[in-house]
Amino acid sequence: MNKILVGWREWVTLPELNIHQIKAKVDTGARTSALHTFFVEPFEDAGQEMVRFGVHPLPKRLDIEVICQCPVKDYREIRDSGGHQEMRYVIETPLRLGNHIWPIEITLTNRDNMKFRMLLGRTAMREMVVFPEQSYLFGKPDSQSGMKERH
Repeated sequence: MNKILVGWREWVTLPELNIHQIKAKVDTGARTSALHTFFVEPFEDAGQEMVRFGVHPLPKRLDIEVICQCPVKDYREIRDSGGHQEMRYVIETPLRLGNHIWPIEITLTNRDNMKFRMLLGRTAMREMVVFPEQSYLFGKPDSQSGMKERH
């Protein structure tokens, strides 16, 4: 079986969410992946539970935002690294790393006080080997016009 070799942090893409560049910390200590959201709004569409949320994909760039919406996969109690418990919406969406793409589960939470806007947890790393001394082995994805700058 061929494994994907990754560094402890990587640029990734969430194509179905229109997020073309986001730094992810590859975190073997976290079970579930997490995405920074500055707001989360549940709603219903044709009987399906949905969630709308806003993402600032680049740290220190509040002028760049992506508004996303997708079906809710679950609503779970998550314990963060500080031991605090929080109920979070869970979505499933494809993640792209270089030429590799696969579906992952992501919880939605406010990560304003964290350096990385995304954590890539163990359940998303089934085919990965992490080199803790390496970073950005896949380089930075090309930026697309999907991110809006506010003026």
